[in-house]
Amino acid sequence: MSNLAAPTTHEGTDAEPRIHLLDTLLANMEGMIYRCRIDAQWTMEYVSAGCFELTGYQPQDFLLNSRICLEELTHAEDRAYCRKVIVDALANHTRYVLEYRIIKANGEVRWVGERGMAVTDPASGDTVLEGFIQDINERKRAFEALREAERRFRSIFENAVEGIFQSTATNGYIAVNPALARMYGYESPQHLMAELRDIDHQVYVDPGRRHEFLRRMEEDGVVLGFESRVWRRDGSIIWISENARAVLNDAGEVLFFEGTVEEITTRKQHEEEIRFQATHDALTGLPNRTLLYDRLEQAVFQAHRHGNYLAVVFFDLDQFKYVNDSLGHQVGDRLLKTVASRLKSCVRDADTVARLGGDEFVLLLTDQASEDSFTQTLQPILEKVATPWLVNGVELQITCSMGVSLCPADAADADTLLKHADAAMFRAKQTGRNNFQFFSAEMNSAINGRLEMMTKLRRALGANEFTLHYQPKLQLATGKIIGAEALIRWPQADGSMISPAQFIPVAEESGLIIPLGEWVLQTACAQIRAWEKAGHAAIPVSVNISPLQLERGNVVDMVTRTLAETGLAPQYLELEITESVVMREVEKSFAILEQLKALGVKISIDDFGTGYSSLSYLRRFPVNTLKIDQSFVRNISSDPNNAGIIQAIISLGHTLNLNVLAEGVETEEEFRFLLENRCDEMQGYYLSKPVDEEAFVQLLPPSDA
Repeated sequence: MSNLAAPTTHEGTDAEPRIHLLDTLLANMEGMIYRCRIDAQWTMEYVSAGCFELTGYQPQDFLLNSRICLEELTHAEDRAYCRKVIVDALANHTRYVLEYRIIKANGEVRWVGERGMAVTDPASGDTVLEGFIQDINERKRAFEALREAERRFRSIFENAVEGIFQSTATNGYIAVNPALARMYGYESPQHLMAELRDIDHQVYVDPGRRHEFLRRMEEDGVVLGFESRVWRRDGSIIWISENARAVLNDAGEVLFFEGTVEEITTRKQHEEEIRFQATHDALTGLPNRTLLYDRLEQAVFQAHRHGNYLAVVFFDLDQFKYVNDSLGHQVGDRLLKTVASRLKSCVRDADTVARLGGDEFVLLLTDQASEDSFTQTLQPILEKVATPWLVNGVELQITCSMGVSLCPADAADADTLLKHADAAMFRAKQTGRNNFQFFSAEMNSAINGRLEMMTKLRRALGANEFTLHYQPKLQLATGKIIGAEALIRWPQADGSMISPAQFIPVAEESGLIIPLGEWVLQTACAQIRAWEKAGHAAIPVSVNISPLQLERGNVVDMVTRTLAETGLAPQYLELEITESVVMREVEKSFAILEQLKALGVKISIDDFGTGYSSLSYLRRFPVNTLKIDQSFVRNISSDPNNAGIIQAIISLGHTLNLNVLAEGVETEEEFRFLLENRCDEMQGYYLSKPVDEEAFVQLLPPSDA
């Protein structure tokens, strides 16, 4: 053979074709066939032509290890391993199989696989090794890549935060990861699979969930975001979300399900908290307007269906405002919680006690056999609520007024029932409080009047039907007009005016006072600038700030924006805030007044003397003027009490370096009294009633006066 390392012996002419054929076959094989001696150097006696492609060396380079021996090609780290495997195989008279690295002639490292065995040469009787070496580098790389992928998958499976599983429809889990075992409260995946065989009942709190899981798998082959409550091993319950798919065989039959499990208990708790907050009052924990309305609609439906009676009771505490104003909101909140508890104790579990806001509650009394039965429920509520309670060592007693509308007698829908109960509650207030009144038809007129006024107000705002009148302010010491108060007016097409006493309460009740107040501020500031541009002396104009504007806390932004838009210097704007409003939330009011003062505008306390200001609070507030309420100015010459109060307010104001203004001055006697007692300013009909801007401009002094 041409690649034999030793001379060949020809067995006549018949053997030559066979030798040539064998030589050709060996040369065409991918890999190297060898025969070597069993000695320290594995001396080669025969190497096939495939050795060149495998190693980069020619066959004659290995002949009797003339240039290189095979062990020298073997990677240094693999030589000891290769020799040991071969030696062990020789000792055990077995074949040997090896995988190791070689270094080719060009320095490239390749993986090879070798198989061989010891054979006895019949000619010499010597034992030699015959074997085959093949390049397995690509297979080895593919295997290593597969093993790395498997390692990574196993790492993901073992270390995943989410639970991973494989399960069957009837035989429980066939594979789970540690995360799922921990999630369900088991020591290990093996422990879980051994104990947890009945998924229907051992996993799902509601066994119907397993049926739903299988139904979706059968229909779609997948479930996504499947949320359920499940048992843990210790009996506690958690929420989970599953994503899974069905794994099929070639015939389309389900082999098993595989998927992931995420615990969502915390998220579900948060969702429940959000739902509770959306449907319950934060202070008392009672249902709020949203939940009340939902329950009321359901109760109306049931009342119609079964022919039972339903009552909606609108409940309002009497004089609750004075508790807040005199004792503070913290005491007021404690009172509201106490009332909520008392109301719940007076009704059945099937009834509803809801809080709409402030001191307004609604009772929903359902499934009553007759109208008379409601009276038996309401009278004990009046008595329970009026039970005295102790706060800060003081015994307080507060009563309530209730209005009742009945279904189906008074209305057959939720909205009308609430509206009628509200009207009946106002009637209870009007009839002396601490009572309940059932709705009657004549109460509708009062409701319709308020609704009609609210509708007209909205339309008037959109149509810009309002105007401002200005009442001048007089400096008593000089007799000069030094300012004005802007007052809103609502003229009608027939020349009449709708009194502010009629529409302002409705605007405050409906929230329309917010856009209305902003319109007044914008219009007044623009008018002052117009007077300036026309050459008149610049004077400050005061604008009233409503309680709702102050409570919402956006007054500072509104004033800042208005000054910027109109270009008015801030010293020409004065904001009037009533004393009682300021005292509702002292710290909040103080912070807002500080910010307004920082803008450069002036602040006055309106209706001073009617609220509950203390000297300590008054000293803190950044105000410029105290306005004496007109109720103290009336009959000032004949009522010594009023005269004394005014003298005290003037003295207090001057002590605090505040300007003092008396409003509602109508007579010469009132004017003289204020002048003699050194009151700084006044306004009222004695000087001028509120007039439109054309008439007011006639009262203004020229700019050089």
